[in-house]
This record gives sequence, structure tokens and C-alpha cells, in this order.
Amino acid sequence: MEETDRIISSNENSEDKAWDSSLRPQHLHEYVGQEKVKDNLKISIEAAKKRSEALEHVLLYGAPGLGKTTLAHVIAKETGANLRITSGPAIEKGGDLAAILTNIAENDILFIDEIHRLNRSIEEILYPAMEDYALDIIMGKGASARTLRLDLPRFTIIGATTKASHLSAPLRDRFGLVHHLNFYEESDIEKIVQRSASILKINIDKASSKAISSRSRRTPRVANRLLKRVRDYCQVKGTGEITEKDCLNSFKMLEVDNLGLDFIDRKILEIIVDKFNGGPVGLNTLSAASGEEMSTIEDVYEPYLMQLGFLERSARGRMVTARGYEHLGKNQVGQNNLI
Repeated sequence: MEETDRIISSNENSEDKAWDSSLRPQHLHEYVGQEKVKDNLKISIEAAKKRSEALEHVLLYGAPGLGKTTLAHVIAKETGANLRITSGPAIEKGGDLAAILTNIAENDILFIDEIHRLNRSIEEILYPAMEDYALDIIMGKGASARTLRLDLPRFTIIGATTKASHLSAPLRDRFGLVHHLNFYEESDIEKIVQRSASILKINIDKASSKAISSRSRRTPRVANRLLKRVRDYCQVKGTGEITEKDCLNSFKMLEVDNLGLDFIDRKILEIIVDKFNGGPVGLNTLSAASGEEMSTIEDVYEPYLMQLGFLERSARGRMVTARGYEHLGKNQVGQNNLI
């Protein structure tokens, strides 16, 4: 099963793009959560405005679905700048980047999503653009080659990445403002659900917004996607208003439990418990038993199970914890102990 096909996936799918844009806040005061990041950005933006300068280059990193792209739009709105959007994989050749940079105006913002996926050759062109606001173009080949330097207007690059460790040190060092977006508190997710419901003109009670937030994996994108599914269910099976009863019935149909685990998450835990006495079991064996690829288990399913404290990972293999047993409603009997 593809990660983006899962309703509780934090990765963006094609359906999310139009959906997210309609719910996107326009200003910092509308942006819920990430208070420390907002406070720091507010000061930087106000200082840049007072000096009539372009904002320093900004790097936003964190898990998928936490609002990095949304925050880039908010920064552009707050600074009154035009926002140009591209992504690391989309810039394949130096000419692609040169075309973008030569069309940038004074104080514009260039948002580069998945910036960690830029080619190293592209990064080399980006360094003088970020540091000296200049673009170096090589004319000719061999011994007759010469470098032409074009001056660029002062602009801001906002880079977004889910893998900050994959950024090269020289590129990372050229960002003056580096902010990490954390997972949200459930109370903030509730506010996001209520705000989204208000924009979509959906009546929702407090119990329902709480039920959605508890299953959202502390991620706004997941919360908004769940809200959409619940809305559809209530319009077809209910009165059109989101009530707690209809909300819980929709989650039962979607097989999403109160902690945001879907049937695949539970299947992995149950395989370890039922077939391997709770573990430890090797990743290769778990992959064969579950029918999921090893990389998918390791990168997609395990992180959230480990965040909840349901799964332990060691050199000997994977092991379900006492909390995992409790969530599954199973007795912890005959489990091997880790050394």
C-alpha cells in the first residue's frame, strides 16, 4: 500500500493541494501553534521592514504536514513580497535555476520545497546568489571559457525540508534563520479543526473536534484530511452536522483508532505479538510476514509506533512494549526479554 493512500499519512497527495490552499492562514496571528517559531519570525520580519531590506534566508525543517509551505505563504503575506514556488527535484539544470533567479524582483521570496534534493552542481550556483546576490554564468568551453557575473536584486530564499541532515553544510550555513517545526499539541490541533470547519461552513461540536485531533498524529494535514472524511460521512449517513456519534462511526468505518493507528499499524504490532511472542524479530522477517517492504516498515510505520512507546527497536530486532500490548488488548505472556 502506498504511503500517500493512507488517510493518516502526513505526506501530501494530489487531493490535499487544493484542500490545503483553501484552508491556509494568511497572517501569523491566524497561524495556530508553533509559537516560538512565530515569535522569532515576527521580530525578524518587523526588523527587515524597518530597515527596508529583504528578509534573511529562512530554512524550515520538520516532519511532513506540519505547515512549512503554509508558513512560507504567511511570511510572504506579512512582508508584502511576491512568492515564487519551486522544488529541489524540479531544478534539474543550472539553466533552470538561472531562469528563475533572473526573473526575481527586489524583495521577492523564492520558496524551494524539498531543498535537500537539490543537485550539488545546482547548489554551487546558489551559493553566490544567496551570499552576494550574484549569478555566475560560464560562457564557452575549455581554455576559452570565461565567467560572467550578473547582479541580482536582493531577495529571500525560504527552503523547506523534512531531512535537514541531508543538506550540505555550506548550503545550511547560508541560511540566516533556521527554524524547526515540532509536532502540534492536541489543543492546537483542535483549534485548527474548528477553524477549518468554520471556513468550510460545517457545524461541529467540541467532542467531535477532540475526537479528530486525538487521531491526527499531532499533524494539521492529517487533521484536515480526517475532517473531510468525517464531513462526507455525516452528509451521507447523518444530518450534515458533525456529531460525536457520527464522527466515531466514520472512524470505525475508516479503521482508525483513538490514537490514529490504522489497520496496517495494528497489523504490524499483532504479527509481532501473535507470531513471534512479542519479539524481538528481525526487520527482514517482519517484512516477509507482513508483506510490506523493509524500507516502508522502517521509514513509515515504525516511527509513529515508537513515538507512542508501542515498539522498541534494537540490534536484535523489533519488540512490542507493555503499552503496545495494552493498546491491542492482549496479555503480555511469554515475551522474550532484551539483553
